[in-house]
Amino acid sequence: MDHNCFMDDNFIIKSIASEDGLCDQITAACERMEQTYEEGFYSKLTVFRHWSKHNPEISGKIARPRAYRWYLRRELLKLARRGAEITITRSRPRVDLNSPRLLELIDETDFDLTKKKVFLFGPERSELSIKRLEHYTGTNAEDFQRYVLLTNYNMHIEAFVRQFPDCTQPRSANVQMPALHHKESENRGISIVNIGVGPSNAKNLTDHLAVLRPDAMLMVGHCAGVRNHQEIGDFVLASGYMRGDHLLDEALPPSVPISPSFLLNRALAKVLDEAKLPYRIGAVFTTADRNWEFSLRKAAESLRVSRSIAVDMESATVAANGFRYRIPSATLLCVSDKPLHGQPKLPTAAKAFYEETKKHHLAVATSALANIKQAYPDGLPNSDIRAPDEPLLEGPDANGQGCW
Repeated sequence: MDHNCFMDDNFIIKSIASEDGLCDQITAACERMEQTYEEGFYSKLTVFRHWSKHNPEISGKIARPRAYRWYLRRELLKLARRGAEITITRSRPRVDLNSPRLLELIDETDFDLTKKKVFLFGPERSELSIKRLEHYTGTNAEDFQRYVLLTNYNMHIEAFVRQFPDCTQPRSANVQMPALHHKESENRGISIVNIGVGPSNAKNLTDHLAVLRPDAMLMVGHCAGVRNHQEIGDFVLASGYMRGDHLLDEALPPSVPISPSFLLNRALAKVLDEAKLPYRIGAVFTTADRNWEFSLRKAAESLRVSRSIAVDMESATVAANGFRYRIPSATLLCVSDKPLHGQPKLPTAAKAFYEETKKHHLAVATSALANIKQAYPDGLPNSDIRAPDEPLLEGPDANGQGCW
């Protein structure tokens, strides 16, 4: 390690180093931030970009860096390769999560959107979200992988264990949203979380998951099919969403167009085509009302005007939060019932459906993600969902390959 990287209490990443030298420096920088955190302080990350006319110097504070070390290494390497001057210093003491000031510090409503940030979240928000994520899922934040499947069925969890018998499982069987992780180096594996039912659960989990900066989220669930030519067991890929849950309408106006990742959808369609599994692509209507059929006239009109082909309770919420937090997402649903055609979800038929579809559903999702990882080894590009005020650590934008 080049001791010249240390100047007093500063750690400086020298961009003039060789590629291997850069990687060594960045690894040491991450270790430095992790040590600083363990000593009770946040790290301040300052980046000077000589090529920027309006925001050449940007700084921000980092909390719990070990939880997303793979992400910090990737993003700092991108900046260093371009010649950015990166300095890491010890910042202020960590805030006690029991402090009365905590809610004030994590309030995001007054953020200056014209001022570019280093990281999408402040350190207190990062800390709280990571703690909650660990509480809900029963696993360490460091175990989460870059590609995350979301489900609300235990049978998908069981299928994941059969496919990846060595996966990391929750510390307790009594957690609210159990997560399992098929771990690979640099967190390139796959995680799955049983988020339960409904848009509130979907928002809750993805609010906290976003802090870890996953490369993709994929909703794997069931839906009601509403078209004549759909059959029980057919798959659905979302081309867009009707946000009938209204959960995020204030944070993200309904007029904002939300669509799934084209790259994820293409990978899913390829696997479905190769397996000769029937599917349709169209709008998915997400509702907060499990008994939407009881208000059929209103629901039918919404389905008609939106051209929806399926109804569920999570997909649009996951997609909207993915858009807010710049995380590519997609939806892989399976038709479990057709209430408009005299085939409501009833116990006997549902049990037979579950036994048949669980063989294929998870396999399609994991195969598609395997293809994505091969095509984009350093992460799924997310440039189509970035904002004008995008943070400096923004995510992959090309087929670059890291040192690790």
